[in-house]
Amino acid sequence: MKKLFALFVGCLLSSIVVAQTVGKTQTEQYKASFETAIDISNFLDYDGPQIPIQILKCGISDEMYEMYPELKEKRVGLGVANISMEYLENLNRFKFTEDKTEIKNRMVKQFQASQAGISENKLDGRGKINLAEYFVTIECYDYSISEDETVNLKDGVKNLMVTRIGLQVRFTNAETGVVFGASGLGEAKTTRELTLLSDATVDPVKFNQSTISIATKKALDIACARILDRMIKKGIFKS
Repeated sequence: MKKLFALFVGCLLSSIVVAQTVGKTQTEQYKASFETAIDISNFLDYDGPQIPIQILKCGISDEMYEMYPELKEKRVGLGVANISMEYLENLNRFKFTEDKTEIKNRMVKQFQASQAGISENKLDGRGKINLAEYFVTIECYDYSISEDETVNLKDGVKNLMVTRIGLQVRFTNAETGVVFGASGLGEAKTTRELTLLSDATVDPVKFNQSTISIATKKALDIACARILDRMIKKGIFKS
C-alpha cells in the first residue's frame, strides 16, 4: 500500500514539474491613445465627390534609415510608399494629381503641339487641370522589432516576434495651410513553437518582410480613419 502511495505521489509531482515554466523573457507593450485602433470600416463603401490630393512625401525618412540600415537594405521604404498610395486610392475619396515637374512639362508641350496644329489628335487642357486641394505626407516615425521567449517543460520553447510600424499622415489644405494630422501604430506578429525534443536549433526568429506590409496596413487603418473622422466632422465629406 505504501509503495502504491509513493508511486502516486511521484506521478503527481512529475506532472507538476512538467507544466512548470522554466524561463520567460517578455517586453512591455504600450500604445498611446492617439495610436490605438479606430474602426476604418465605418468610412468604407464611399460613393461621392472625390477630393484632388498630391502626395509630397511618403515612406521612411533618412534618419530612420540611419537608425535601421536593414530597412534600406530590404527596400522597405518603397513598399511602404506603394502600399500607402494604393490604400488611399482604395478609399475612393481622393484623386491624385501629378507632382513631378518633368511630367507636367511634357503635358504643356503636348498642349502646345496640339494648338500649333502639328499633332493628329487634339488635346485642350484649358480649364481641365486638377489642382490639389490637399498636400499629403506620410512618414514613418517609429519602427521596432521585439522578441519574447517562454521556455516550458511541457510545451517547449515559444518565441513571439512583434514588428511595429508607426506612421503619421498629414493632410495640409492648399489654400489655408490648415493641417489634418493623425498617427497610427500597426503591429504584426510572428510565432514559433518548438518542443524540447525537437532537433531544430533555437536560433533567433528570422525577420519576415511580410510583417512590414501587415503592420503598415494596420497603421494606415488607424491614421486614415482618424483623419476621415475629423474631415466628416468639419463637413469636408458628408459621411
